[in-house]
Amino acid sequence: MADRSKSLKANMAGEFFVDATCINSGACRAVAPAIYAERHGQSYVQHQPTNDEERALALMASAACPAGSIGPSAEETDAAAIGLFPQKIADNVYYNGYNSPLSFGASSYLIQRSQGNVLIDSPRFEPALVRRLEQMGGVALMLLTHKDDVGEHERFAAHFGCKRIMHRSDLHRGLNAVEIPIEGVEPVRQEGDLLVIPVPGHTKGSICLLYGTFLFTGDHLAQNQNRTHPTAFNNHCWYSWKEQTASMKRLAAYDFEWILPGHGGRAYYPLNEMKQKMAECIAWMGSVEART
Repeated sequence: MADRSKSLKANMAGEFFVDATCINSGACRAVAPAIYAERHGQSYVQHQPTNDEERALALMASAACPAGSIGPSAEETDAAAIGLFPQKIADNVYYNGYNSPLSFGASSYLIQRSQGNVLIDSPRFEPALVRRLEQMGGVALMLLTHKDDVGEHERFAAHFGCKRIMHRSDLHRGLNAVEIPIEGVEPVRQEGDLLVIPVPGHTKGSICLLYGTFLFTGDHLAQNQNRTHPTAFNNHCWYSWKEQTASMKRLAAYDFEWILPGHGGRAYYPLNEMKQKMAECIAWMGSVEART
């Protein structure tokens, strides 16, 4: 629970605050970008809510925070967030909220499909979220983009009986029971409308999922708030920057308009503009070195 005595000095005075335990997952900024901003590697309250809609978003952001770093009370936050997650992004694609500290605060997503819902990476196994997922049709598949963001995958798999998809190169103790392992670097079609695209680089077994115009990228690709184009994380490249650059070039050949990452900013660009943004990203990657 957030501690007002540890409130960051950058916070605007008022009801909501971020304390010094913030791990800069970015979850609050994704949910309520008008309320929360980033400074010196942590989030802070840049604007206190002035109406019911803003206050609801501020409370949802608090519930999403994996470190419990946002006040006011946890009781009020939980009550306000019940029923509001998963939060619709567009069409039948949702953000789950309840980011998990076991996934370093990564965002998780849901695709609602008549042939079975898909969970991308793992949120916290919160009862309120689990009940909503049940109401929305459960979970048939769970795609794990890489080994860092698996969170509480075992609890979701056990509860919903869903099959898990993950690249074999990222399997390790505790993940050996994955039902659908992916191998190599060739894309793999799942159930017609799901395309699993291996993108080694951030980790050896990183994968993206392409569904229609939505690309779920894990920690391979995200919008950078300091640049006009999306980028990779050169300061968090655990396997190979050279391989990640090659993966990005292959990825750029696909058509997508949405980038939905585990960490970093989401992005939407019309297709032609996205093609240009990806070209800018690849050129930038060629100009920098990774810092691991």
